[in-house]
Amino acid sequence: MTSNGSGRGGLVRRRSVLIGGAALSIGSLGWAADQDSQTPIRLVVPFTPGTGIDLIARLVAPPLSERLKRPVFTENKPGASGNIGTQEVIRATPDGTTLLVTVNTLVMNPALYPKLAFNPVHDLAPITLTSRGQLLLVAGAQKKIDSLNGLVSYAKSHPGELNYGSPGAGTPHHLAMELLKSRAKISLTHVSYRGTAPAVTDLLGGQIDVMFLPIHVALQHVKAGKLRALAISSDKPSNLLPDVPPLRTLNLGDLNVDMWYGLLAPAGTPPAFINRVNEELKAILAQPSVASAFETQGMTPEHSTPQAFQKIMEADAKRWGDLIREQGITAE
Repeated sequence: MTSNGSGRGGLVRRRSVLIGGAALSIGSLGWAADQDSQTPIRLVVPFTPGTGIDLIARLVAPPLSERLKRPVFTENKPGASGNIGTQEVIRATPDGTTLLVTVNTLVMNPALYPKLAFNPVHDLAPITLTSRGQLLLVAGAQKKIDSLNGLVSYAKSHPGELNYGSPGAGTPHHLAMELLKSRAKISLTHVSYRGTAPAVTDLLGGQIDVMFLPIHVALQHVKAGKLRALAISSDKPSNLLPDVPPLRTLNLGDLNVDMWYGLLAPAGTPPAFINRVNEELKAILAQPSVASAFETQGMTPEHSTPQAFQKIMEADAKRWGDLIREQGITAE
């Protein structure tokens, strides 16, 4: 008997270690080579062309392609509030050739769609945030509501009388108002539309009273005096509307309902690739031309580490999941 690894058993073990080490080295070399290959990278956008998310993908694809020295292209896979495109990325081979560009509805959907076949928090690997988008709480100019506190006071004294619109059940616009209702303990009636445009038309026409809108959508109507800006979703006032207070001025806890946008990969994608793309996007997002292009969609560039992005996803999944379940909201 031997105890120092000699003999047939020790030989088998040593061979296994050597073979395993060789396989790991070959795999690492193969991955390093693949990073500079001409294999295309597909940026899947789970929404229709022309959306803010689509703009992000098409804006970063060319410089990312140049920096990685390989083709990068955008592909739209809309449907089911982003679930169809998201599932396609989750099921893709985790080799860096298929990535997801999406918005924070990603972590809202599991609670909205209980039968969803995946969990984005566990089934995707965050790469980086790309930007934030602010929502503006606005009221129709016909209403006597002219401030955030005025809205809360009126809603408390007239429960259920006011109604608010959204582009659809489970959208960030809808859930932002439901969070405000829950924290302020007020009652407003939800009117769900198929998209933002018809909701804005009815808000301007006085058929609905208030709603959350992306700041770039609401701004033209606010400046024209057709809508009143009551509050901004972020923790600080916007440079575009410096006199409009943040929702947090109600002192009702965390009411930041900014939308975040980001880039993710299938779970299991090599960390070396994720870190490489993260660093390249950091440089791309710092370019003034990118900030200018994002501004047209009411977005501000923002970079993060993969670890920080993971924590944001986990916190938001819990926050919105708890709210959706408490309020009995469903998108099905």
